[in-house]
Amino acid sequence: MKNISVIGAGTMGNGIAHVFAQYNFKVTLIDVSKEALEKASGTITKNLDRMLAKEKITSDDKAKTLSNLTYNTSITEGVKNAELVIEAATENTDLKLKIFRELDVACASSAILATNTSSISITKIASVTKRADKVIGMHFMNPVPVMKLIEVIRGYSTSDETTQTIFNLSKKLDKISVEVNDYPGFIANRILMPMINESIYSLFEGVAGVEEIDNVMKLGMAHPMGPLQLADFIGLDVCLSILYVLYNGMGNPKYAPCPLLVNMVAAGNLGVKSGKGFYDYSSKGKELVAADNFRKKK
Repeated sequence: MKNISVIGAGTMGNGIAHVFAQYNFKVTLIDVSKEALEKASGTITKNLDRMLAKEKITSDDKAKTLSNLTYNTSITEGVKNAELVIEAATENTDLKLKIFRELDVACASSAILATNTSSISITKIASVTKRADKVIGMHFMNPVPVMKLIEVIRGYSTSDETTQTIFNLSKKLDKISVEVNDYPGFIANRILMPMINESIYSLFEGVAGVEEIDNVMKLGMAHPMGPLQLADFIGLDVCLSILYVLYNGMGNPKYAPCPLLVNMVAAGNLGVKSGKGFYDYSSKGKELVAADNFRKKK
């Protein structure tokens, strides 16, 4: 397997494309937006330059990685030679189903179709294709070039052959794969999102402030990043979407998103990508913003 296509040029998509290209796969990165592809190309180059400066790669490695990458705004054109397609579009069920319907028609019958979804049912995604045995979840962690884990999710009909192929491929990327079954949130987000949600509830109920909550988890639990800062990094809209998947999929009120999270997303405070979340990223120094102020006014 040498030809890989990646759908979506956002943070996860360009990271996945980067890693495959770095390990000498031929990669086509696909996005409907030419501007998104140009931005992704710049991000990959910048990340390679950072690795070069740290002497983790050589100049030849950088050049080879970039030569392995091509870009396309058409799914049909971009996947015609793909042996594996990894979808890394926005965490939206309807969008993913639409993409997989299109991929099922455009790809060779032997191609494996993977999704980087962090919470949406693999079985549901596979149901809109005629190759459910070749549909699988490959949940990479952010930032993809750095994080070792790939959460491999088997749908109800995913074959042993497809699963083993993805495990073997992951080893070639110097990643560690962990197999999980297809239930809401899988493992990573089934554990992570309730922790983040409880942290937001603790803020909402006035138990402690943003920095205090994050410092408890960093200094007391050895987390490299506090849960509220991590939520900002993931995107509060993404966190909310995953919590809804958990809540609706499990029918358990313990997964209900905190009203503060709902309001922050409605207000457009999405974290790093919007410049404001639990912290203010528009200034040079990290400063507390509306969420902590809200707590103090209660």
